[in-house]
Amino acid sequence: MQRILVIDDDPSVTNLLKRGLTYEGYLVNVAQSGEEGIAVAREHLPDLVILDIMMPGLDGLEVLRRLHAADEGLPILFLTAKDAPADQVKGLEAGAEDYIVKPFTFEVLLARVHVLLRRRQPEQLKVLRFADLILDSGAHTVWRGEHELTLTSLEFKLLQTFMEHPRQVLSKEILLERVWDYDFGGNANVVEVYVKQLRQKLGANGETRLIHTIWGVGYILREE
Repeated sequence: MQRILVIDDDPSVTNLLKRGLTYEGYLVNVAQSGEEGIAVAREHLPDLVILDIMMPGLDGLEVLRRLHAADEGLPILFLTAKDAPADQVKGLEAGAEDYIVKPFTFEVLLARVHVLLRRRQPEQLKVLRFADLILDSGAHTVWRGEHELTLTSLEFKLLQTFMEHPRQVLSKEILLERVWDYDFGGNANVVEVYVKQLRQKLGANGETRLIHTIWGVGYILREE
């Protein structure tokens, strides 16, 4: 059984999610502060964390940093009452894989949970090559020339999607479907954030740009 940790200072939220997720067959631990959440995570290693971004004491961003210091691949779903794009981008840039704005419906949250947990399941192993890029899905490594790149799980999946469709324009909607497995409801901030981060890592040693923007259409992997 997969284990989910819910960290939120609102008892009504933790009670709702513990009851609903337990009914769906998950093992659920809850914590009502950042400090308690970190302690629980150390005792019962979670497969997924649902984390409130606004809490007294340690806020969600700091909790995320500490959890990822122990397990960089741990998927984290932010709960936030803030719906401004800047706040959403801040959470994604900090390393959250997804976010849901309060108030939310349990059915929508459950769909996001299923997607995040499914990403951790083993996938077909293959090696992809484009220009001086080599992506090995079995070893989960990416090389550009002589330099090995350190990518998050979502950055890896995004690059893999581009390399599976070289020289093809991929719209934000297609990337949302193939990388995040569902529709963000028109919010494409997540795509822009991750493409920017991936570009920076691909060009960290002065290499030429490989991912290009086709304004009003999407993105394409091609040589300059």
